[in-house]
Amino acid sequence: MTTPHHAPPTPSSEWYWRLPVVALLALVAGIVGFVALTLQQDREDQRAAVVSDVLWLEQNLRFGLERNEGLLRQLAPRLFSRAANSEATLARLRKLAEGENGFQRVIWVDERLSVRGAWPPELRPEDPELVQQAADMSRATGRAGYGYVAEPQTEPGFAVAVPWHDGDRLVGYVVAVYAFRNILSTQVPWWFSERYRLSIRDQRGSEVVAKSLVAPLAPELSYEIPFDPPGHGLSLKVEGYSVGTRLVPLAFAGAVIVFAAATVWSLWTLSRHMRRRRDAEQALLREVAVRQAMENALLTGLRARDLTGRITYVNPAFCRMFGWSADEMVGMAPPMPYWLPEEMEATQAVHDRILAGETPAQGVELRFRRKNGEKFDALLYEAPLIDETGRHVGWMGSVLDITERRRAEELARQQQEKLQANSRLVTMGEMASSLAHELNQPLAAITSYATGALNALRQGSLPQSEVEAALEKLVQQATRAGHIIRRVHDFVRKRESNFRPTRVNSVVVEAFELVKSEARRRGVRLEAVLAVALPEVHADTVMLQQVLVNLVRNGFDAMADTPGHARTLTVSTNADEEWVQLSVADCGSGIPPEVGERLFDALYTTKADGMGMGLNICRSIIELHQGRLWFETRPGGGTLFHFALPIKV
Repeated sequence: MTTPHHAPPTPSSEWYWRLPVVALLALVAGIVGFVALTLQQDREDQRAAVVSDVLWLEQNLRFGLERNEGLLRQLAPRLFSRAANSEATLARLRKLAEGENGFQRVIWVDERLSVRGAWPPELRPEDPELVQQAADMSRATGRAGYGYVAEPQTEPGFAVAVPWHDGDRLVGYVVAVYAFRNILSTQVPWWFSERYRLSIRDQRGSEVVAKSLVAPLAPELSYEIPFDPPGHGLSLKVEGYSVGTRLVPLAFAGAVIVFAAATVWSLWTLSRHMRRRRDAEQALLREVAVRQAMENALLTGLRARDLTGRITYVNPAFCRMFGWSADEMVGMAPPMPYWLPEEMEATQAVHDRILAGETPAQGVELRFRRKNGEKFDALLYEAPLIDETGRHVGWMGSVLDITERRRAEELARQQQEKLQANSRLVTMGEMASSLAHELNQPLAAITSYATGALNALRQGSLPQSEVEAALEKLVQQATRAGHIIRRVHDFVRKRESNFRPTRVNSVVVEAFELVKSEARRRGVRLEAVLAVALPEVHADTVMLQQVLVNLVRNGFDAMADTPGHARTLTVSTNADEEWVQLSVADCGSGIPPEVGERLFDALYTTKADGMGMGLNICRSIIELHQGRLWFETRPGGGTLFHFALPIKV
């Protein structure tokens, strides 16, 4: 048995396989040579364009300067006559100075170079050598002369002196002072500045001024010619900006080279692409599995809907929350079976707002029912659903079951109300002795009037009118005692919050009735500065009384060491466009900064028998009313407590 074998390649077959490579290399070499010649020709064309543009600019500047000489020559008769200050002359000077001639100022001088006038009038020649040089040049040539100072005292520039003769007599010169910067900005067109950096250089080669962009320069694209006029060794230097290499020839050569290697590279790339595609598919499957596991573990319900509101997707948490399976829910359209019948219209309105793109960022709270009829509270967030092309195709919603949170909030609210009620009881306990004294007066009067009337009735010694008067006074004192007891009862009894339109001034009056006995006992003078016609606030009257009584009694404590004649506590009210403000001012020793930082913290107190809850509860009450409570040092000593409530709309 013989083993087959391939014949060795012959020289002709080897040349046959090498021929395409040689042809390809020859093609690449030819293209590279063509590109090199093209780039060389391009550089020569750019150089020729630079020379042409520079010559054009030089002619344009020369023409502009000669035109300006003519304008000055036309203006000379008026400047050296009585019409120099006429409105027409001033108008022509103003037009020259504000136009595109490049003038900085115009001066007319007599034959001795004494200044006869200037425009603008507030500018005067600060470099007489410049004017002298231009006039000397004009006198020597018999026509307009130019002057230039190498190191001027002012902005670099030059001057032109145009002589004016009255017959054969030299009257004077009209001198126009140019600023190089003005010449470049007014006489050089925008397209020239876009292509070249233009500079003016002196006879030493130093740059006087330049006009350029922030761009790289091409050293081979530069050209310099004399700047004549004004002469004096000045020259114009133009430097072209680097325009980069022309990409078309290079791109063509690169395309051929890339195409030559494309056959081998394409097979290698195709194999790599197949491997990457297989790896990407496996990674996608793993990613989908991970995302599916994460989605199944979520407690938040996710729901996708199209633009009409029809459900297109739900996750397992959404199904567990509502009780329907995914197959049952996909395809559901409004009205949904989990909407409450008694709240159908309100839920439909929210649904319409969501489809209109008006969902609030903080979400919407709604009540739904499960498949078994159980009701629950939910917090709904909605966001636009965008597909892979960036097109809005629906809405993605997330639903949170907040039933337990609602219960916790209600429990916290009830606990807060109990804490406030207990705080009022503590306050009344601390005020008990003052209130007892307040009640003793009407009760003692009742006893006295009743005893006197009873004795008079038994003896028959008093007329009926006096007995009736005594009984009327008895009724008045009994009514007074009843008012005191009812006021205390309203203050301390436990009840639900009762928010209604309230006038803050009435709260101040009621609170003063509660604390006036204690104020007398402590020797404190109460003052009320109440603004007239305050707008109403939406508030709970008893809660506001609790805050004000607490602040007033804190003011009493703060003035414990204050001399008796200075113990004054002032309560004032005022309002602006948005807030009604109440202020309590005492004359105590003030609050140290280290205490002020923690004054509203719970369980923090400076009193030996205090609980540290009074001001904390006060702030909670004011914040419940959408207001704010703060304090500040009172000018002259003491403390100012303020609370502000929003005006009822």
